[in-house]
Amino acid sequence: MTVSRARALGPGLLIVALVAMAAQFVADHYGAPVMLMAILFGIPLHFLMYDGKCAEGIDFAARHILRFGVALLGLRVSFDMVQAIGWAQVGTISLGVAATILLSVVLAPLVGKDRLFGFLTGGAVAICGASAAMAINSILPKTEESERNLSFTVISVTVLSTVAMIVYPIVAQFLGLSSQATGVFFGGTIHDVAQVVGAGYSVSEETGDVATVVKLFRVTLLAPVVFIGALILRRTATQSEGRPPLLPLFVVGFLILAALNSYHLVPSIVTDGAGRVSRVALVIAVAAVGMKTSLEKLRYVGREAIFMLVAQTIFLGVFVLVTLSA
Repeated sequence: MTVSRARALGPGLLIVALVAMAAQFVADHYGAPVMLMAILFGIPLHFLMYDGKCAEGIDFAARHILRFGVALLGLRVSFDMVQAIGWAQVGTISLGVAATILLSVVLAPLVGKDRLFGFLTGGAVAICGASAAMAINSILPKTEESERNLSFTVISVTVLSTVAMIVYPIVAQFLGLSSQATGVFFGGTIHDVAQVVGAGYSVSEETGDVATVVKLFRVTLLAPVVFIGALILRRTATQSEGRPPLLPLFVVGFLILAALNSYHLVPSIVTDGAGRVSRVALVIAVAAVGMKTSLEKLRYVGREAIFMLVAQTIFLGVFVLVTLSA
């Protein structure tokens, strides 16, 4: 990076980093979801996008730092997870992810939204919340509603994930699920990793371990979902919209790092550090997305979109519970 490029990006990146630090502070001291805090703290600073000194750095964080953070998620997953979960549960979780996304794509036009919005929200609910939303959004055609829809999705899935973290342990206890089944339920349905961990270990250590492994397996499904989405979009995109790359570079990075971790070629100290760096990068990216979002435009998303996300969340939860009892 040249000196002039660093100077152009510096002010915006500094502001985004400060917002991310504030969000992390509130999360650490008051237990609030850090992703939700990052985007909510960022939205009031939308006016900085009209400041020539900050706009370029904010856009860089929302695009490139995001992709870097998603790629590093590859070091959190491995082939060993499949063995730990078992093929039956792998099939259940994979089918639940696919069914949720397909339902979302079908449901979207029925509530006045396009299928791309259905893909965005369905992928966020089905896979890993805010991280999946941002990764999927990066391959979608850019429109006037892109940032608005992304911010709405990040806010909604984070709130729903927090609600699930509180409600699902009560549901599991009411249904009399075993520790193993409870872990699969939490890991297969709650949107964000942090909330999965919180819900799982609030029940027992065994439940927390199972929930975390199942959730991380869901994260691995981000790569094939983005690949299939890009493949479909390349076939349907018009010349004016542009065609997304068949396999985005950050997905390639994710797959390479996952393969290296699967063959135990990366020391644990590196994977642990990479996990923390990935988390920081994603919080910074979410803060930048918030700063790119107009609060005035956000209100035009509509109640139908809220209904969609709630319906997707309920569907995934019921699907996993039904398969557990089958």
